[in-house]
Amino acid sequence: MKNSIAFVIGIFFLSFSTSLLYSQPGADSLLNFIKQNKSRSSLFLKKNDTVIAKLEENRLMPLASTVKIMVAIEFAKQSAHDIFNESKKIPLSELAKYYVPNTDGNAHPAWLSYERTLGHTGNDSVKLIDVARGMIMFSSNANTEYLMDLLGFDNVKNNIRLLGLKQHTLIYPLVASLFLYQNPKNANGDKILKEIKNLSNEEYAKAAIFIHNALKNDTTYKKKFRPQDLTIKMQKEWSERLPASTTKEYVQVCSILNNRKYFDETIYRILADVLETLMEKPANKGWLSHAGMKGGSTIFVLTKALYATLKNGTKIEMAYFFNDLTGEENHRLQSWMNDFEIQVLSNEDFRKKIIL
Repeated sequence: MKNSIAFVIGIFFLSFSTSLLYSQPGADSLLNFIKQNKSRSSLFLKKNDTVIAKLEENRLMPLASTVKIMVAIEFAKQSAHDIFNESKKIPLSELAKYYVPNTDGNAHPAWLSYERTLGHTGNDSVKLIDVARGMIMFSSNANTEYLMDLLGFDNVKNNIRLLGLKQHTLIYPLVASLFLYQNPKNANGDKILKEIKNLSNEEYAKAAIFIHNALKNDTTYKKKFRPQDLTIKMQKEWSERLPASTTKEYVQVCSILNNRKYFDETIYRILADVLETLMEKPANKGWLSHAGMKGGSTIFVLTKALYATLKNGTKIEMAYFFNDLTGEENHRLQSWMNDFEIQVLSNEDFRKKIIL
C-alpha cells in the first residue's frame, strides 16, 4: 500500500445465518489454502473442550487487531469494579487526539458515521461503552489507544499473566509504533530498519508508548507522519514486530470467554456488550446462545479468534492465523472467512474435513 497502512478488518464481518448450514465454496477454498500453505498458517479448534484440529498451534505469530480482545477484557474488568462508569460521555475531540489518518482503513470515520446514524453523538460526545464497542466492531485504532490510556498499559499487559498465557509478547500502542519508521531528513531507510531491529521487545514497546504520549499531548506531532515514506520493507518489519501470540493461546482466551466461569457475571455481561455484537442480529439468536470474535490484518497478516455456544449446548472455540501473505492472498482469504467460520460452527461434516 502506498498511502495507507491497514491492519484492521471486520465491520460486522461475521453475519451468521441459519440458512447457511451446508458447505460453501469459500469454506472449502480457505481450508484448502491452509492445507496447501501450512508453513504460513496456524489453526487450533476445540469443541466441548476436545481438540478437533490443530496446525502449528504453538507458532508465535503477529496478532494485528485481534490483540484488542485483551483491551476489551480489561475494559470489562474495570467497568465491573466501578473504576469508571461505562455510560460516561467522552468528547469526540478527545478521541480525535488518538486518530492518525491513513492508518486504519477508514475504520474510525466509519465508526463515527455509524454512531451519528444511531443518534449516539449528542453534544459531540459518545458513551464510553460505545467507544469500546467501536474498538471491536469497527476496529477503531483511535478508540483502542484511548482505552489503553484510560485503562493503563500495565493493566492491559497484566492480563497475559492473569489468563495464564505463556506465549504472548508485549502489548503496546499499534499506531504509535508506526512513527518509529519515519524517515527524518531523508535518512537511509535500511539504516532506520537496522536501528529498529536492534531494539529489544521491551525497548520497542517503550518507544511506542513514548510516541503515543507525544501524539496525545502535541497536536502538531501527527502532522509530521508521512505514510508514503513507509517502504514495503518497513511495513513488513512493523507487521512482524506487532504483539504476537499463538492460536492455542487465543483459543484458551476464547474458552474463558465462552465458558463464563472464570470471571464474575458482571464482567461477562459487559464483555457480551463489547465482543458479542453479532448476537444483536435476530437470525443469530435462533441458533446461538452467545458468540463473539475479533479479527485483524496487515498487508501480510490475517488473524481471527472466535467462540460460540450453540442453542444445543455445543461449545466451539477457534483461532486461525496467517502470515507472509501477498495482497491478493489476503484479499481472497478475507472473502472466504465468513463461509469458513459458519461451517465450522454449524456443520459437523465440515468440521470432520479439517484434518491438518
